[in-house]
Amino acid sequence: MSNQNIRIATRKSPLALWQAEHVRSQLLKVFPGISVELVKMTTLGDRILDAPLAKVGGKGLFVKELEQSLLDGRADIAVHSMKDVPVDLPEGLHLPVVLKREEVRDAFVSLKYPGFDSLPEGACVGTSSLRRQCQLLEHRPDLKIKSLRGNVGTRLQKLAEGNFEAIILASAGLIRLDEGARITQKLGIEVCLPAIGQGAIGIECRVGDNRILNVINVLDDDETHICVMAERALNERLEGGCQVPIAGYATLDGNQLKIEGLVGRPNGETILRGSVQGGQDRGEEMGIELADDLLAKGAREILREIYDG
Repeated sequence: MSNQNIRIATRKSPLALWQAEHVRSQLLKVFPGISVELVKMTTLGDRILDAPLAKVGGKGLFVKELEQSLLDGRADIAVHSMKDVPVDLPEGLHLPVVLKREEVRDAFVSLKYPGFDSLPEGACVGTSSLRRQCQLLEHRPDLKIKSLRGNVGTRLQKLAEGNFEAIILASAGLIRLDEGARITQKLGIEVCLPAIGQGAIGIECRVGDNRILNVINVLDDDETHICVMAERALNERLEGGCQVPIAGYATLDGNQLKIEGLVGRPNGETILRGSVQGGQDRGEEMGIELADDLLAKGAREILREIYDG
């Protein structure tokens, strides 16, 4: 192993760099003799900051350049937030490794109010996510939801400048950047069901690249992998992109898997929910079952409205 060199494709944002450095440090713990370097890139999603993600192509804009670097040999692996990874991967690439999940809940962050329920009527809340928007408005239709883009630091700065009464972020990102103290409240999943893959880091590489696979496999967390793949099966069946009002969260209790799913109208007026349980070996099959249940309840019409709009 001592002469191994592994190149990690990563975005340049602080959170992306943290994740890539985390993978690097974990690999060096197991294989101290190898060389691991970061190949830093600016993606299209990083460059387009003046429009909501739903309008410019979704979160897949954050991974395309990284994937191209794998395909053309400039990098060996790409490290992603799993909630940013589209369900359809380019031919020749796969996601064999999912690291142990961090805190999955969304974070309510405010400089004025102690929790979501204490927001005054008509308060302005910042989020870039239609998933969060539809659930927040279901509970509080009086709120004004404004688009919030940029990295974690930029979003916190916009809150500090008084543009919002509160903002909603992923708790995992704040914790990883040592900003966990900024979290005013972690929203329960009954208030805001998480995004597909939220809190999990995935490693993408070329299919058949056994040299790399034999190294990175040590980082795979079996429980997280099972849960995230079940969630992604739900999303794939719904034909959902990364920036649509779809939520999904799977949990394991022993060998029993439970998946909860949600599709909603962005205005919060219609929220469709469902859940399934079964053996962990049926995770992806159960994700499809749950998607079919949501589609039967009317999810197809809701999602068509989003795509046509």
